[in-house]
Amino acid sequence: MRAVERNESVIWRRRAPKAELVRFAGWFALATLTVFCFQVMTRDTVWSFLLDAHIQAADLGSRMFPPNWGYIDKLWWPLWETLNIATLGTFLAILFGVPVAFLAARNTTPSTTFVRPVAMFFIVASRSINSIIWALVLVSIIGPGALAGIIAIALRSIGFIGKLLYEAIEEIDTAQVEAIRATGASRAQVLVYGIWPQVRPAFAGISVFRWDINIRESTVLGLVGGGGIGLQLQASLNVLAWPQVTLIFLVILLTVVISEWVSAKVRHAYI
Repeated sequence: MRAVERNESVIWRRRAPKAELVRFAGWFALATLTVFCFQVMTRDTVWSFLLDAHIQAADLGSRMFPPNWGYIDKLWWPLWETLNIATLGTFLAILFGVPVAFLAARNTTPSTTFVRPVAMFFIVASRSINSIIWALVLVSIIGPGALAGIIAIALRSIGFIGKLLYEAIEEIDTAQVEAIRATGASRAQVLVYGIWPQVRPAFAGISVFRWDINIRESTVLGLVGGGGIGLQLQASLNVLAWPQVTLIFLVILLTVVISEWVSAKVRHAYI
């Protein structure tokens, strides 16, 4: 707060005039940057095509309903494959993500000058690349199929699990760790009895949450050859079978809702 004297009276201002000017300049610069970015992104947009967009959307919607319920029998195996891709990919991510998290945490890493930066690099690299990009690369290396989807999900999830878990490790109560270490316990015993019990609820929540996310991501990996129900979606889109597309959308929606309910129940049980 700053007081400014005028005619022997005191006027209270939230900010000084200079601070207000700087604040206004910042917001003006942000608005200018937003307008510039919008112009760059829409430079090649043909705005005349948008005039009948609502007509095209209504026409497409009329061709998508009613869903082709007779196509449901061809979706059970791709749906089961999708669930396996998400589950096995999450399992592999946990298998590699947990050690990476302990190597990245300052209070558990063997070396903060070498090991921790390497672990942090793997975490950042994993989180920086989307699972679809991983799947594109893997399909070109090992061919299309569920294996490429599983590895893509795992590579994407390692960074997620490693980051959240190493942050939980760094926030543990050190008093409990010091008490176990004072008894002459080895490094492994301190890890098992002093650190792991404190981060186990966080580990359960992170793992189930990531599994829930992976189910969503695995449904579209088939669009790039990663297997699962996305492959059926791509096939239906290629032949413009819109009633089948609608049915696939409904199956994916129902699967995501069920996975969300299961993950919520598991998190509630462990946390």
